[in-house]
Amino acid sequence: MFKKLLIANRGEIACRVIKTARKMGIATVAVHSDADRHALHVEMADERVHIGPSPANQSYIVIERIMEAIRQTGAEAVHPGYGFLSENPKFAAALEAEGVAFVGPPVGAIEAMGDKITSKKIAAEAGVSTVPGYMGLIADAEEAVKIAGEIGYPVMIKASAGGGGKGMRIAWTDAETREGFQSSKNEAAASFGDDRIFIEKFVTQPRHIEIQVLADSHGNAIYLHERECSIQRRNQKVIEEAPSPFLDAETRKRMGEQAVALAKAVGYASAGTVEFIVDGEKNFYFLEMNTRLQVEHPVTELITGIDLVEQMIRVANGEALSIRQEDVQLNGWAMESRLYAEDPFRGFLPSIGRLTRYRPPEEVAEATRAVRNDTGVFEGGEISMYYDPMIAKLCTWAPTREAAIEEMRVALDGFELEGIGHNLPFLSAVMDHPKFVAGDMTTAFIAEEWPEGFQGVTLPEPALRRIAATAAAMNRVAEIRRTRVSGRLGNHERRVGEDWVVGLQGESWPVTVKADRGGATVRFADGAAHRIESDWTPGQSLARATVDGAPLVLKVDKITGGFRLRTRGAELKVHVRTPRQAELAALMPEKQPPDTSKLLLCPMPGLVVKIDVAEGDEVQEGQTLCTVEAMKMENILRAERKGVVARINAGPGDSLAVDDVIMEFE
Repeated sequence: MFKKLLIANRGEIACRVIKTARKMGIATVAVHSDADRHALHVEMADERVHIGPSPANQSYIVIERIMEAIRQTGAEAVHPGYGFLSENPKFAAALEAEGVAFVGPPVGAIEAMGDKITSKKIAAEAGVSTVPGYMGLIADAEEAVKIAGEIGYPVMIKASAGGGGKGMRIAWTDAETREGFQSSKNEAAASFGDDRIFIEKFVTQPRHIEIQVLADSHGNAIYLHERECSIQRRNQKVIEEAPSPFLDAETRKRMGEQAVALAKAVGYASAGTVEFIVDGEKNFYFLEMNTRLQVEHPVTELITGIDLVEQMIRVANGEALSIRQEDVQLNGWAMESRLYAEDPFRGFLPSIGRLTRYRPPEEVAEATRAVRNDTGVFEGGEISMYYDPMIAKLCTWAPTREAAIEEMRVALDGFELEGIGHNLPFLSAVMDHPKFVAGDMTTAFIAEEWPEGFQGVTLPEPALRRIAATAAAMNRVAEIRRTRVSGRLGNHERRVGEDWVVGLQGESWPVTVKADRGGATVRFADGAAHRIESDWTPGQSLARATVDGAPLVLKVDKITGGFRLRTRGAELKVHVRTPRQAELAALMPEKQPPDTSKLLLCPMPGLVVKIDVAEGDEVQEGQTLCTVEAMKMENILRAERKGVVARINAGPGDSLAVDDVIMEFE
């Protein structure tokens, strides 16, 4: 077995690989850029090597920089993780020439399957069902429009060397094809150094289901069941699960066998994923093969008990698979939520900054439940604009899908994260969405269920009452603490009144709080009562309570006259006042937000790529105003209404913060 492994990656996947290598007794080498000098993966590894400036194209994807690190440390093998150089045949060839093992497939398999145009041709020749499309090179936007018309709208414009949603656009019209073609080429060139584009039919109402395969260099190949990856935004997966709630055993077997046949056809060896688009009739079409470890691999590990990273390392060491197809179990259900540094209230645009608080839920591995958090960050660390915005992958497992979802709900509520915008509220909203709970979803789920964008969660009255009752009980504890701190003497509990008015989400409820040694009973004016039990004390940022025996987890911040609470995707300002205070508060006028209707504000931290208008121009609703790049994605900002450009405050190359004014209108 290898004695030293270099991980040619960063973040959570580098940390993930280090954990398995450590378990196998293999020493590890981390590489890092300027921005990652103090990153978690660097701290975890046995050795570290600096490989260049912060931008990935000057460090992590520069092959010679990695090769220098290998020579410097004497690493015998390299695990590329995903992204960066993981599907670059030139990198695999360079390692081979150096006599260093690549923990991934042979160069030929990467070349055949890593290029999406070539892979579709091979899949078609192998008898695998493929989506109609044009696999040849496309010269310019006009040729793209012609091809799209022949295939029939809608079409998917994709980067041949793409992945992770980069260089990908859906077009429904000629105009969208022209615009999407150029943006896809730009993103592909920036992310992969390869701007080739192809076009295929976009299957409406599709589900994205992928098969995990594992193969060795001795001709053995197996499949490890499927993952459902239909919850996506901007063609990037957000929530994954294994198995799929849609497939039956027969379809699963047919998809798995096709995936294995394709792997064998290209001489595949290592872990890989064959992705399919599946329609409502369970017809499936080959989409692409990812010749690397997938971001969502933990859910497969949780339902099979197989460590995919360990298997990859053993295959790279020349070992034959010790697992046969009949050995692969399907045990229970697993969920993965991708926690991103992005603002769901601003169209999921990237967010950067320092993690002033980062407290994930405790990891557990029990017979009836599991919680796993793959991460590459820590409290006090910084989320950089240079890399993918992923913070962590929170996974849960349970014997049934219903139980796995409930485990995820509780885990998300208990995840403390402050300092940056993040998508925790959105992830919680999905877990409670009736369609998701029923397993009724397509890749258009987010666009269909939140067509105007995510605006937060409005909880139903029964849930609000449970929160109101808990807040009233918490307020009583806080009031007792306050009277003690104030220096008053006597029986503190008698000094705290029983009658309060709780206001939240536009509702107002008079309640009576009666406490005893075991907790508190909170009674509403209509006679309904809730029993609250909790060990929360003032100052704690997380409150774990039971309401009538059912668990409730609240993220807590103190505000004047109450609390700011987060639970189940809802952000709530809860005021707990005396009846007289509530009476006076009702007379106070509400503060109105500032009018920004005549301003174009930068929606996320980023770099201005292009300004498409000039001062004095009249613009129409929907017209492109400018392009801002953030975390390797181009974001086109458009006019919300007709108007005249009065002033432009930024130009190409300018670095902007959130809400910086790009331009003003008359």
